[in-house]
Amino acid sequence: MPSGKLPPPAGQLQLNFCKTLTCPNFGSMDEQDYLVQRSNPARPTLVCRECGAFPPLLNNQQVHAELIAQRQLHADGLCACTNPACEHLGKPVLTYRHCYHAFGYSGDKQRYRCKGCQSTFVDRWSGINKKSELQQKLLAFLFTGHTVREICRRLSLNPKTFYDHLNQIAARCRQKLAAYDTRFLSDTSTGHLASVHAPLQPNSENGVQWLATGEAHSGYILLQDVNYHSYDHDHLTEHHDPYQDACRFMATTNAGQRSEPTPRPDGLLGRVDAKYREVFSRSNVEDPYTQPLHFIYPNRGTLIRPQYTTYAHYLNLKPFIDHWQHIVVFSPQEPLLRSACLSVFEADIRDKRVSHVYVEQDPYWQPGSEPEKIDIVLLSWWRDRWAFTRSGAGSKAICDHGQNKGREAYWLTHASCDAMKKYQQHFHQQFALLVNEPRRRLRPGGLLPLLDIYRAWHNLCWQDHAHVTPAQRLGLTDRPLTLADLML
Repeated sequence: MPSGKLPPPAGQLQLNFCKTLTCPNFGSMDEQDYLVQRSNPARPTLVCRECGAFPPLLNNQQVHAELIAQRQLHADGLCACTNPACEHLGKPVLTYRHCYHAFGYSGDKQRYRCKGCQSTFVDRWSGINKKSELQQKLLAFLFTGHTVREICRRLSLNPKTFYDHLNQIAARCRQKLAAYDTRFLSDTSTGHLASVHAPLQPNSENGVQWLATGEAHSGYILLQDVNYHSYDHDHLTEHHDPYQDACRFMATTNAGQRSEPTPRPDGLLGRVDAKYREVFSRSNVEDPYTQPLHFIYPNRGTLIRPQYTTYAHYLNLKPFIDHWQHIVVFSPQEPLLRSACLSVFEADIRDKRVSHVYVEQDPYWQPGSEPEKIDIVLLSWWRDRWAFTRSGAGSKAICDHGQNKGREAYWLTHASCDAMKKYQQHFHQQFALLVNEPRRRLRPGGLLPLLDIYRAWHNLCWQDHAHVTPAQRLGLTDRPLTLADLML
């Protein structure tokens, strides 16, 4: 019988339960299976009676609110329903025609009506792009390392017009990608995905994290989000209290003092073990910002607690791959990614349809190398079962949270997050001047449209050493697209 111990669900969404796969209470939402203490919001508040695990609590309404915010951002500029209360939110007309019907014209542009909420909208992209040539030049300058000031001078634009064009290009790129994303998702029945996270601006220390998920081997990016809203919120919270409204918005006082960097341990086993110690130094193991951490709060916009962004990210991903028969999600060693994946796909994990694997390796590991000798080590309070191996000068380790014994050699050869990590590294290299511009360090909102543009360019235009794009590797295109193709 509910007693009000756990934060109330948001409809059918309840994410507060034991996250230990081997525990009988995994996925259980029965409040009698847990002990809850609310005396100190800065400490873990949920304890599993069966295994003693202490999964952090979440405000389900705030996770759902962040999910809606992400869907609105992903749908911005698309020819799709924009009603937050509608089940068709963000579903493009191009790939979900059964959700809409034509509803006349607005000038020379097609108008549609949503069958779910009856709202109407205009297809902005049904006409000719009269600014295509100018926008191609703008993108060419951006991708060749020019600053905003140089681009404005060369194209005779003022900064406001520049950012207006950038937002229009980003919306067009989202529209272009929607068709390829839907084709990939509908034609696939099994797959390996990878999720990685990194600072959006590594040298800024502004607390904005960038999370990306994509097809692990081709490098095709499906979804990306940041824990940042470009607008200000009135109600910010210093401590995370999952029973409080608006608890996902971080207050500026969360920025800690700069701490001395800890020495990097030698060897892969030492680094994995050190990561566990760092995780347990947090008062909330799923929130990196609850340990002593120095960051400078942005002057504009609001930071979101990373756990809310991450859980919403996987909730966004889930309906895209619900029809897949078997899914494996790779990620670096980070309990936040693990817990969010296990929580969102809890029913699928029980059915052995989804599994999650940690992947760590040193820079000397060669992709596709066969493991020489496999050592099994149980690490941390969770007793995670890690498999370590070496090949030449390189080392690699994996941890299959499903603990499917006998698959270690396969995962050591095939599991990888390299394509996702290179995607983020290339972004930081490609736009180094823009990302590291001193005035932009505390105003990261200007980079958000650039992320959408970069995702489209990476998936459809960028070629690897074999002169093949990620979309070509998946059979979605027969040639690399050009900037002109993106602007059509």
